Amino acid sequence: MGSFGSMLTAVAGLRAQSFAMQNISGNIANSSTPGFKRVDTGFADLIPEQPLSRQVAGSVSSFSRATNTLSGEFLPTNLDTNIAINGDGFFAVGQRPVQTSSIVRPSPELYTRRGDFELDRLGYLVNGAGYALRGTMLDRVTGLPQPSANGGFIQISQELLGRLDPSPTSEVTYNVTLPNTAGTTDSAANAAWGDQINPTAQDASGDIPTANNTAFLRSSLGGGSVTVYNSVGAIESMNLRWAKVGANTWDLFYESNTGGDAWRRIGGPGAFSFDATGAPTAPVGNTLSVGGVVQINGVDYQDMTFDFGDSLAQLTGTTVQPSFLDQNGYGVGRYDGVSISEDGIVSISYTNGQVTPVAEVDVVGFYAPNALRRVDGGAFEATRESGDPSVAFARGTVMAGGIESSNTDISEEFAKMIVTQQAYTANTRVISTAQEMIRDVLNVVR
Repeated sequence: MGSFGSMLTAVAGLRAQSFAMQNISGNIANSSTPGFKRVDTGFADLIPEQPLSRQVAGSVSSFSRATNTLSGEFLPTNLDTNIAINGDGFFAVGQRPVQTSSIVRPSPELYTRRGDFELDRLGYLVNGAGYALRGTMLDRVTGLPQPSANGGFIQISQELLGRLDPSPTSEVTYNVTLPNTAGTTDSAANAAWGDQINPTAQDASGDIPTANNTAFLRSSLGGGSVTVYNSVGAIESMNLRWAKVGANTWDLFYESNTGGDAWRRIGGPGAFSFDATGAPTAPVGNTLSVGGVVQINGVDYQDMTFDFGDSLAQLTGTTVQPSFLDQNGYGVGRYDGVSISEDGIVSISYTNGQVTPVAEVDVVGFYAPNALRRVDGGAFEATRESGDPSVAFARGTVMAGGIESSNTDISEEFAKMIVTQQAYTANTRVISTAQEMIRDVLNVVR
């Protein structure tokens, strides 16, 4: 029986080495496939039950050994929708929903590391294998998640890819410190009113008529400029100036050039006051409303609130020191592109500089990722052995602008191929030798 047994064992060896060669060939063929995880081959010996003195080496069987936890290199592509995972985790994907009449056929959830996603004509983010990226849509206004939207897929609607309506300026953030002595042109010339505003510059309402513009500029200090927008997207620069109106007391003006007024006062007279230490005593809460419609160069803008935060103070010096000046409005914008951040937020950027978050990418992990079942296109299915997907096991961050390469090492695969070929050839020699031994036995019988 030894000759027959050795022949059967060699046949099992041929089968095992053929299985290994099949995996090697698949690894080499997919060495350039994004996100591909190579399949290694393991071997196990099969020992028949025999007395201790009659034990044999036994036969062999082969099995696949997954490498789902081994990452490939990050390859930059400079495409904002191409993403990779730095660390553990998988992108949740699936086939795009197919709708027939009023019925939507759902797609099973799959998982992949292939991140060469691009927008298709329906607004889905689809990778090179045809799988659409799953995620949670975000409300465009509130930013709150909408888990049931689009069947769990990320879809950028045509509305988001169009025009972004303007948002009028309603709040100006202004961080500024004022001097205890106003170093104006008049104060340098030893004017009778010192470092305070020229008393002839203001009219009865406290504004600055166009005829008194020069007198006002000589007795006030520049406070910076901020761009503001109205409800139809009109844009203007809002120039600001400060004028000292009394001991530790100031007024703030904006340049209007409307209705005969060169500058208009913001708030009432002496709206800004400080104590002996330079701490503000007014306005209360460090916020102040303009107190009506803002008009600049004949164009109407809505009322605006100035927020000075904790910066407002009167310090030693002679000049106004604005450290931050910004506002919350913007003009009309057009779609400019889609980008994905490190925390998986999908955002739409517009030509007006606005960035609107619209979705969040689903990145999940598994307790036993190597127990996932492989399917076409570099995707995987969850199994009982792998466990259910969970964000708790996804300990990676999203990297945008590139993809993960295959984790196949060509030189390593060629080395394994040589060893496999030699083992296969050796098994064929065993079969040939066993066949000769059996022939010799048969010849003895004759």
